[in-house]
Amino acid sequence: MRGLRLKLAITLAAALSAALLIFSRVQQPDDPFDGAAVVNPPFTSLTYGIQAFLWWDYHMGSLYLDWARLMVFSHVKQIFAWSDLEPQRGQWDFARADQIVDEAQAKGLKLVVRLSDSPDWSHPNVPGQRDTDFHDSPPDDLADMSVYCGTLATRYKGRIAAYQIWNEPNLTREWGNRPPDAAGYVGLLKACSEAIRTADPDAILISAGLSPTGTYSPQATPDDIYLQQLYDLRFQQYVDVVGMHAPGYSVPELGPDEAEQQGRGRWATFRRVEDLRRIMVKNGDSARQVAILELGWTTDPGTNPDYAWFAVTPEQQARNMVAAYQYAADHWRPWVGLMSAIYLPDPSWTPEREEYWWSITRGDGSMGQAFIDLANMAKYCGDRVIPARAPDSPEALGIVPVTPCS
Repeated sequence: MRGLRLKLAITLAAALSAALLIFSRVQQPDDPFDGAAVVNPPFTSLTYGIQAFLWWDYHMGSLYLDWARLMVFSHVKQIFAWSDLEPQRGQWDFARADQIVDEAQAKGLKLVVRLSDSPDWSHPNVPGQRDTDFHDSPPDDLADMSVYCGTLATRYKGRIAAYQIWNEPNLTREWGNRPPDAAGYVGLLKACSEAIRTADPDAILISAGLSPTGTYSPQATPDDIYLQQLYDLRFQQYVDVVGMHAPGYSVPELGPDEAEQQGRGRWATFRRVEDLRRIMVKNGDSARQVAILELGWTTDPGTNPDYAWFAVTPEQQARNMVAAYQYAADHWRPWVGLMSAIYLPDPSWTPEREEYWWSITRGDGSMGQAFIDLANMAKYCGDRVIPARAPDSPEALGIVPVTPCS
């Protein structure tokens, strides 16, 4: 009997050890990004988007929408500039906006509209001209911003999927040549958000993407510091999704910790968004999703020295952009939803403009390697996978249509 009991004890101990080993293998490690908290995401993870410039060139605008479909991207981001829609107080011009909304809907694409570019009449005391001294300035009276946002949301109720409210307010050049002001931005965000929610409560509201920067001065506030300032002001009550920018200062696999170990700034990585996500988690906002509103790499050969230091070749641009989407699919779902690449460019851009070199096509209609590779890469959206395809396949050539993720 003693031998039988001993044998039984050994058998039970072995079984328990095996069970513990199996449990340890299937046990998920702690997730510093708390992705499990995202249970009702506004965007499918991932949602594939591209920022385009559709406004001024009707032919290229229509072609760009076709190209977005060819890329198997479901969302197109477009600026609906306040200065174009209401050039004078109370004088509205919706002709081009109507065309864009109609055509995108007819082609089965969803719009993410950026709300920015305030007209001169809304801030008469701010000196300078757009694209010289500053890119944008908040209005003197936030009631005017509320009218702009509410008028758009009323006119296009149910037809615009999401609104991005402003752009890079942590830079003085995007804040009327004044020092970045988180409280001022939250006031603007509140005015716009409340107007949209009243007019179109189903529209997704995204906070402005912040510029990654290591500079802390009257000209710029680092994105992580600015984001914490926003949380201190409870900005999250006015948005559904937190907007972030992920420009390619390095290969997408490089993490902020590794960059810091190399003597580089944490901000100068594609994966900087992980630092920002940790701020969301720390502030009890894990359930909210992230939208990457600008994703890209510049190929500037030296035309703009401020940007050329992190430039890559066109081939590297293509490789990095595909790898960035793959990294997000492997590591950032479901807390990252929309990922919007840059750019299908304004056809009028010339090499003197830094944006020209971030684009994945040229104004003459030629496609870069990044466009081709993004179009043909695998897409991961919820439980659906759209497999990668050969560049000469019927699907890649547009002969056989492929339904994008939605």
